Amino acid sequence: MNTYMTRRVALAKTLADSGVAIALFEDTEGRRDPSIRYFSGHPGDALLFISADGRSLLVPWDMNMAASMARVEDVVAYTDFNRSPFAAMAGALARLGIAAGSVVDLPSVTPYPMYVDYVEACPDYDFRCTDAGSTKAAAAMRAVKDADEIAIYRAVSAITDAAMDDIEAGVRSGRFETETDLALFIERFLRESGCESTGFETLAAGPSRSFGIHAFPAYTAAAFGTEGMSILDFGLSYKGYTSDVTMTFVKGDASGKRAEMIALVKKAHKDAIAACGPGVKSRDVALLVDAIFSEKGYAMPHGLGHGVGLEAHEAPAVRSRADNDWVLAPGHVITIEPGLYDPEAGGVRLEDDVLITEDGYEVLTHSRIVELG
Repeated sequence: MNTYMTRRVALAKTLADSGVAIALFEDTEGRRDPSIRYFSGHPGDALLFISADGRSLLVPWDMNMAASMARVEDVVAYTDFNRSPFAAMAGALARLGIAAGSVVDLPSVTPYPMYVDYVEACPDYDFRCTDAGSTKAAAAMRAVKDADEIAIYRAVSAITDAAMDDIEAGVRSGRFETETDLALFIERFLRESGCESTGFETLAAGPSRSFGIHAFPAYTAAAFGTEGMSILDFGLSYKGYTSDVTMTFVKGDASGKRAEMIALVKKAHKDAIAACGPGVKSRDVALLVDAIFSEKGYAMPHGLGHGVGLEAHEAPAVRSRADNDWVLAPGHVITIEPGLYDPEAGGVRLEDDVLITEDGYEVLTHSRIVELG
């Protein structure tokens, strides 16, 4: 049984236990869902049907790509259904032999007009669309990385570390002078290293723009690594899985408020990682960092971290909000990214990816605050 089939069988049990006969996953413009890749290997632009007995049907836009990458029992071209999701639904129910009256679970993001169209196209079935359906079940599965995914994470982390080494050397030597220099270097580096893309748009903010959590625009022709604090936040996608790291570069005067901010972020980063482990509430880790900052009169304007995987932001949450009830478990890959920002002093953030293990944690990436002198 291949990895994708193992995942589909696990989801099928969840469907069967909840009385669902078949679930639809959709990856299309406006409603992207990498769960299709998670369950089939197909990179996207497709419909995927998984039945409660573990069978699957992929309906891709691109049959050539599906032949190359998908690992499913059955594939039918979207054009065979006149590029209509409603015709594809009717065809899938018939092809997989789903009995009339059965429960069909739709993605939780399905717009109401589409829900109505599904009902009208297949009036003999009980369509459901809830936040507690197969979309949530898939997200929970994806939060716990299996052995194959962990191997990918060790690989992409090594590539990311190599990129950070080159970036530090390039900023120190003056080879990278602007935000654009860094962003374009990352694009080239990742392609030459066997990665697919950036995991998200690279955020490069020199001293004039590092006061923002996420600078806008993401990068410009502005100077980077000059007097003050510069932030570089980037991720590399390898076999679909993204890393997510943040480096800060400090040049010139690092005294006063700037020095205090740097010291606090370093401490928060170190202490938060040390607090991670199986059975630990992720909210407690975030509250620890909030306390470190508040003791000195600071407040972090964003969450401490998040899960990473086929998306840059996945479960589990790592934040101090009262509604965060996630408990860290072996297989979770999370970011720890404390940061502080000031309109005059600039911003400082330090971010690494951390794997939760059976007996603690493993720091996958090795970001840094670079002091340029």
